[in-house]
Amino acid sequence: MALMTGEQYIESIRRMNMEVYMFGKRVESPVDDPILRPSLNSVRMTYDLAQMPEYQDLMTTISPYTGERVNRFTHIHQSSEDLVKKVKMQRLLGQKTASCFQRCVGMDAFNAVFSTTYETDKQYGTHYHDNFRKFMEYVQWNDLTVDGAMTDPKGDRSRAPHAQDDPDLFLHIVQRREDGIVVRGAKAHQTGVLNSHEVIVMPTQAMRAEDADYAVSFAVPMDTPGISMIIGRQSCDTRKRENTTMDVGNSEFGGVEALTIFNDVFVPNDRIFLCGEYDFAGMMVERFAGYHRQSYGGCKVGVGDVLIGAAAVAADYNGAARASHVKDKLIEMTHLNETLYCCGIACSAEGHQTESGNYIIDLLLANVCKQNITRFPYEIVRLAEDIAGGLMVTAPSEADFRDPKLGPIIDKYLRGTSTVSTENRLRILRLIENLALGTAAVGYRTESMHGAGSPQAQRIMISRQGNLEHKKTLAKAIAHIEE
Repeated sequence: MALMTGEQYIESIRRMNMEVYMFGKRVESPVDDPILRPSLNSVRMTYDLAQMPEYQDLMTTISPYTGERVNRFTHIHQSSEDLVKKVKMQRLLGQKTASCFQRCVGMDAFNAVFSTTYETDKQYGTHYHDNFRKFMEYVQWNDLTVDGAMTDPKGDRSRAPHAQDDPDLFLHIVQRREDGIVVRGAKAHQTGVLNSHEVIVMPTQAMRAEDADYAVSFAVPMDTPGISMIIGRQSCDTRKRENTTMDVGNSEFGGVEALTIFNDVFVPNDRIFLCGEYDFAGMMVERFAGYHRQSYGGCKVGVGDVLIGAAAVAADYNGAARASHVKDKLIEMTHLNETLYCCGIACSAEGHQTESGNYIIDLLLANVCKQNITRFPYEIVRLAEDIAGGLMVTAPSEADFRDPKLGPIIDKYLRGTSTVSTENRLRILRLIENLALGTAAVGYRTESMHGAGSPQAQRIMISRQGNLEHKKTLAKAIAHIEE
């Protein structure tokens, strides 16, 4: 099958019978729901751009497994150049959507599971890598969107999976059959899961022998019986139901998260990628986390480009663009944003080949990248709010602005420079609000903090990867110290 168009993708999701709940009710048509549709549009952009000749090199590549051109989101990285192009693609999509476009987790899961299954098979004589290769080729042939599910609810963080009061707080195997396994549990914070055809499930942390039933990885379609989703609440989300484009800030694109429940879901043998080999759970987690921490050096930078641009436009509309302190703040925002991009590119350029043949990033630099991501977007947002001014959060609604009586008053008193309409001034301020504390703040702010692991997770990996003993040796050599 050729690459899907955006419209073909949307219709393929429409045909799926997913079980989705929001505000206490089942959503009969998630594709058409005004709160959910912008998130679908963001994924659609990954298909639309792949159809455009000017973006073909970034958005697509030739699969070494099928010999066909595939979307890069389904690709197994074959070189450091692939890793660099991935980051550049993510920045492009962040620029085009100013939101989370949701396919990065699946792409990162693809590459982590690819190499981990190879090494698991090598040690145990299993057939997980063959299973995954067949699944991967199926995804590439059909140009599917795949979600990656790693984060369990976890319950009491001081206890291991097997020691929880409720065993389902970590997803686990509840039955082993000749034809497959049955699993139960949940995956939390699943961005874009309801816009995916398939989901790859992975363990959430390193495991011990007592947790073998929790060391499980597999893939199933999103409309598999027993899977249901409860949509997460976002700040300002119901504005999307108010028939307003101005108040939403970004009316076309967005992200959406869900708590995804696996209630005794059957997984056939040929879709299993890890099944009790607890000593490889940590490898899969570490590799996925590394890839995903690299991803943030692309997607968050693209969204940052939009926010910096919005702040600059707001300065123009406020008549403050020539003020030296405003210029300096825009310089600082740009400096922070490009530093994030440098980290994403650096960990990619320093990538190396795994035993399986695919390429992985430099894990130390990927963790440095994500550590910066936990900080810099917050400062970029702070500076954007500083430049925008308080009207960003105190402006009247679009309904008031359209009112025959109130509209002229709002137009009179909330105008900035005389050459710019009040409506355009309000629109750019609402875009900044959307990114700073509205629905897009989920992806740009809090996800920057906790996505792909919270800040302490990166610091632990930086400590492990930092090679402090080697640095001591260097210093002793320079100081002519012999021991």
